[in-house]
Amino acid sequence: MDTREFPMTRKQEIIVRAKKAIMEFDDKAAKEVAKEALAAGISPADIIHDGYTEAMNEIGAQFEAGKLYLPHVIAAADAMQAAIDILTPELHRTLARTKFKATIVIGTIEGDIHSIGKDIVATMLRIAGYNVVDLGRDVPIESYVEKAKEIKADVVASSALMSITMINQIQIETQLKEAGIRSSLKTMVGGAPVTPEWAKNIGADIYAENAGDAVNKIKALFRDKNEPDL
Repeated sequence: MDTREFPMTRKQEIIVRAKKAIMEFDDKAAKEVAKEALAAGISPADIIHDGYTEAMNEIGAQFEAGKLYLPHVIAAADAMQAAIDILTPELHRTLARTKFKATIVIGTIEGDIHSIGKDIVATMLRIAGYNVVDLGRDVPIESYVEKAKEIKADVVASSALMSITMINQIQIETQLKEAGIRSSLKTMVGGAPVTPEWAKNIGADIYAENAGDAVNKIKALFRDKNEPDL
């Protein structure tokens, strides 16, 4: 077997540096790598998925293991957002040529100002070819319902990062029913305190553990059966 190490391609090298920037909480480096990726003709979807998001997944794993703390996660997310701000115009141009598979309304639930996880999920869903309408954070329940009615959403997704706010996810189910549109769409819930049991108890269709899980479960609803998982 030939065990020689081959030099990395330009794309591979940029992806490695993208990961490193996030792991080191370096927003300046993250932005510079994003600019280099665009200059090199690398797809913004590739650099986000293979570089920045992979690093955020590792940050999340270290946080869960107690090796990192919330300020680290926030710093890493800020670095990723700085890079995505650079990539967004080109990403939108790319997605404008895409026929969307479904339309998803997403937001962080009312009373909750956290947005890190929701932002990553929204970005990954866009990359996967879905039309994502991000309502932001601390979103009133009626805003989910009004927007879902306005754009005929296929999915309404809510994120809760605190146990005292996840209770509001029940109201999404209730108000969608009262508006007469619950049966015409699916609901997805996620966030640190949210569990599969909670999703089942409130009547949500999908529980998403993380961004990759969210994308794969949405794909299960709308994709061609030969489309690979993340």
